[in-house]
Amino acid sequence: MRALFSEQTKRRMWRRLWLALAQAQSGAGLVNAEELADLRRHVDDIDIEAAHKIEAEISHDLMAELRVYASQARVGGGKLHLGATSMDIEDNVDIARMKVALSMLAGSLSEILTTFAEKIEQHADEVCMAYTHLQAAEPTTLGLRLALWAQDFLLAHEDLKRVAAWLPAKGLRGAVGTSASYDMLLRDTAQTSDGLEREVMDAFGLRALPVSGQTYARSVDYRVLASLAGFASAAAKFALDVRVLASSPFGELGEPFGRQQVGSSAMPFKRNPILCERIDSLARLLPANAQIAWQNAADNMLERTLDDSANRRSVIPESFLAADEIGALVHKVIAGLRVDHRRIALNVERFGPFAATEPVLMAAGKRGADRQKLHERLRDLSMEAWSAMEEGRPNPLADLLARDDAVGASLGVEELAELMDPRRHTGLAAERARRFAASLKDFVGSAPPAAIMDIPLR
Repeated sequence: MRALFSEQTKRRMWRRLWLALAQAQSGAGLVNAEELADLRRHVDDIDIEAAHKIEAEISHDLMAELRVYASQARVGGGKLHLGATSMDIEDNVDIARMKVALSMLAGSLSEILTTFAEKIEQHADEVCMAYTHLQAAEPTTLGLRLALWAQDFLLAHEDLKRVAAWLPAKGLRGAVGTSASYDMLLRDTAQTSDGLEREVMDAFGLRALPVSGQTYARSVDYRVLASLAGFASAAAKFALDVRVLASSPFGELGEPFGRQQVGSSAMPFKRNPILCERIDSLARLLPANAQIAWQNAADNMLERTLDDSANRRSVIPESFLAADEIGALVHKVIAGLRVDHRRIALNVERFGPFAATEPVLMAAGKRGADRQKLHERLRDLSMEAWSAMEEGRPNPLADLLARDDAVGASLGVEELAELMDPRRHTGLAAERARRFAASLKDFVGSAPPAAIMDIPLR
C-alpha cells in the first residue's frame, strides 16, 4: 500500500497514462512510431529531484513532471499531453490507484474472515456470558460472539468489493468536460474523442463517468472513503469489545502478548491491550476523512475549484494506509486471540444462574403456577442472590430456588437442577456459529481474486 501511494508510483502512472494517450493518438496519425518508441523507452525514468526543481519555479507538480519526461524523450516528448488537461492525467491515475487499493483491502479482509471462521468453529460450543448494557445478561457461546464480529467484517468486505467494481474515472474530457480539445485534434481523422477515451481507459482497466467537469465528481471520493469508514467501524467495535473483555473485571479474552513485552513503564504487571487501542485510534481517522471528502464534493463549485486539491493529497492515501494497518492489526489480534477458559467458566458460574429464572418461570407456568406471583418470588430470590454476591459470596440462587416452597410446588429438585444449567440456555448459538463459519469459508473460497491491475510498484 505504501508503494502504491508513493510519489514514485504516482509519477510513473502519470507517465503510463501519457504513453497510453500517445499510443491511442498514434492511431489517428498524431504520433509516429519513432516518437512513440522514444516515449516508451523513457516512461520509467523518474527523476523526482529534477521535477521538484522545476516545480519550485512554476508551482505545478504535474507540469514539472511533464517537462522532465519531455526533456528525457527528446524525439517524442513534444507530443506528450496533446489535448489533455492536468486532471485528465491526475484524476484517472487517482481512480486507478484507489481501485487497486480497494482490491488489496478486500484481499486482506478475506484473510481476516478465514481466520475468524477457524476461531468460530474452535469455540462454537464454549458457553460464555453475553453482556447487554455492559451487564451480565444470558449465556451465549464464544463462537457466536466471534461470528457477530466476523459478520461486520463480511459486510465491510462486500461493500469494498462493490465500490471497487463500480468505481468510475473521469475519462479524457479536457478543461471543462466538453472534450473540445480532443475533438479539434481528431477532426478529419478516423478516430473519435469517445473512441480515444475508451482505448486509454481500457489500457488502465477503467471506465469513465457519463459526464465530467474538469474533474470527476468528488462524490466518488466520498463513497470510497465512506466504505473505508465502514470497515473501520467493524474493526473499532471488535477492538473495543476485546479491550472490554480483556479488562480485569472480565478477564475472558486478551490480545497476543509477547513474553518480553512491557505493558507499562511504571507498572511491570500490566498487560495493556495496545494492539486494540491502536486499532481504535487509527479507526477514528477514517470517518473524519470521509467527512472531508463529503465537504469536497459539496463545495466543489461549478466545473471545479481547487480547494479540494491540497487535502485530497493527504486524506486519500492516508485513509488507505490507515485501513491497511488496521487490517493487519485485526488479523494479528484474531489470529493470536488469548482465551481464558477458566475466567469464562467462573463468569458463567457467577452470573449464569440468573438466566435460568425465565425457564423456571415458563416450566412452572406450564404446571399451573400463577405466573405473576411466581415472577415476583423469583425477583425477590434474585435480589437476595445479588446481595450475597456483592458481599463476595458465590451465587446462591440455585440453592435458594431449591429450598423455596413456591418454586418447589411446581418443580422437582432434579428438574430444577437441569433448568439451572446455563448450557441449556444458549439456544441455537452453537449451531448458528458453525453454520456461519461454514458460509464464511464458502464465501472466501468462491470469491474471485483481487483485481490488481499491472501497476509498476517501485
